[in-house]
Amino acid sequence: MKPLRPSAEDVIQIVIRLGLLALLIMWTFVIIRPFVPILAWSGVLAVAFYPAFSWLAKLLGGRPKTAAVILTLITLGIVIGPATWLGISAVEGVKDLAGKIGTGDLALQSAPEQIKTWPLVGPWLFDLWNEVYSNLRSTLQEVVPYLKPLAGTMLSLAGDAGVGTLQFLVSVFVAGFLFPFGPQLVVAARGFLFRIIPEQSEHFMGLAGATIRAVAQGVIGVAVIQALLAGVGFKLAALPSAGLLAFIVLLLSIVQIGAFLVLAPVIIWLWMYRDFTTALLLTIFLVFVGFIDSILKPILMGRGLTTPTLVILIGVIGGTLAHGIIGLFIGPIVLAVAWEIAVAWIRIERRVPAPKPALDT
Repeated sequence: MKPLRPSAEDVIQIVIRLGLLALLIMWTFVIIRPFVPILAWSGVLAVAFYPAFSWLAKLLGGRPKTAAVILTLITLGIVIGPATWLGISAVEGVKDLAGKIGTGDLALQSAPEQIKTWPLVGPWLFDLWNEVYSNLRSTLQEVVPYLKPLAGTMLSLAGDAGVGTLQFLVSVFVAGFLFPFGPQLVVAARGFLFRIIPEQSEHFMGLAGATIRAVAQGVIGVAVIQALLAGVGFKLAALPSAGLLAFIVLLLSIVQIGAFLVLAPVIIWLWMYRDFTTALLLTIFLVFVGFIDSILKPILMGRGLTTPTLVILIGVIGGTLAHGIIGLFIGPIVLAVAWEIAVAWIRIERRVPAPKPALDT
């Protein structure tokens, strides 16, 4: 019996339905596109802090709404307090640097006289510093005019930081509303994945949640803690552009390069421009800040993150270009989840034996 071919009228109806469905999906995306960074970040926060929410709800005798309010207030206190201070200080540092580039006043400091008193290497280091200072100063005078377009980009980035901070605050509120509905959202997400990959929906669901928590807590969370503590040390040392340097520490920590790339020059600066007691105490504190990631990551991550550093770096850069400052945090998380799921999928496919060809009889 030959299969019935659809009539021309059936084909037209199918095309119309598919066209309307595509129009509805595209229209929906256009409407929610401004809220995508907020929704993505609120989802990340909900997944990352759900274990803490669940523990707090049990501690309060099974009151999820009260636990959600308390956790939201604690998160807002952290964001509005230290994080906002770090963000404002970084923006001021960027604006100051952009202003110097724009006016051509960018310059380096000459070697301090105190270096001459250092034993053995003092005079040699003083002469070397001044020689480098003279050469770099003349080079900067020639290069600065070509860097002026960069000043506009830096000011634009500083302006986006304010918008990113506001988006993050809204994300914290949205995450607070999501906490009590966690089980229902998990069921919905599991059902969606079952439609796509029915055999491995449970596996990939668990992997996505574990990766989000690992990156959000073990990478982003540790980087924020490290940057805040470094910013406190920079402020106590009265370091110029302390907020900007703390923001650079945040970036280096996220991309897994390490904070010592900034902390080491700061420690040297302390011993040149501050008294012995201040330099010693702040050096001990900053060295502790530099090693704090080695202490916190094994505690917060719970498992070793296998995502390559290059993937996280691309996520940082691409996320920032796509969504501004808030994309700095969303980008590496999204790419890390995608990478872990893709690797797990490939491993599963390799374990499935290829079907044997049927023998001709």
